[in-house]
Amino acid sequence: MAAFDTSRPTYAAGQQGFGAFAASLIAAFTAWNDARQTRIALSQLSDHELDDIGLTRGDINSL
Repeated sequence: MAAFDTSRPTYAAGQQGFGAFAASLIAAFTAWNDARQTRIALSQLSDHELDDIGLTRGDINSL
């Protein structure tokens, strides 16, 4: 008698295919864009305003 295995293999976490890849790509882009917008907003503040929030010009690029 022949037996057929009709179950699909389970995949380890992180191997969810193109959908998971696309979602992680979108999340990475969103995080990058949020950080970029934050750096732009902070760079438009004066030195006095940056000092008020505890930052210096040198701190902006490290955010």
